[in-house]
Amino acid sequence: MHPNAAFRWDDAAALRAFVAARGFATLCLAAEGPMVAHVPLVVTEAGTLRFHVAKGNRIARHLDGATAVASVTDADFYVSPDWYGSEDQVPTWNYLAVEAEGRVRALDEAGLVAQVDALGAAFEARLAPKPAWTRAKMTPGRFEAMLGAIRGFELVPTAWRGTRKMGQNKRPAERAALAGALDARGMAREAGLVRGA
Repeated sequence: MHPNAAFRWDDAAALRAFVAARGFATLCLAAEGPMVAHVPLVVTEAGTLRFHVAKGNRIARHLDGATAVASVTDADFYVSPDWYGSEDQVPTWNYLAVEAEGRVRALDEAGLVAQVDALGAAFEARLAPKPAWTRAKMTPGRFEAMLGAIRGFELVPTAWRGTRKMGQNKRPAERAALAGALDARGMAREAGLVRGA
């Protein structure tokens, strides 16, 4: 996480909501050297992260009992020094990022099924008015056969860390100029984040 306190994001509920909304993380741990996996996930009501990985992924055999970090990012973009409208600026990158660190435990088959169902339900709901996909649409037995190719896990966070780096260390006029430059490039979402930071 960025060391500048101006960018610290400490709202635990907002951090969990951000992770839940993104639904995808880079999972990192050290076992036989650094290991990384990219995982679809859901955040449970208890605040744990449930995810799955391909059984053939080498990280899968190291996860149960390991301490891992799930890193979730969004809205990252390059910032040209010229966009601040003032001299003596340097290139930078603005971004939102959340890390959840904690112990990982394997899910049993029922937990894995629940994770896949919850993932589908959460993201199919965003596609409305399209009728939601459920596994009931599959040929009988096919879901169970495919389930054998993945393993489910749950990360129980002991620490949440967040960064909202959107130019909070700049003067209001510089941030306004940056937001205007982003708007001019069709980056309204990013401009709104700069204005709201």
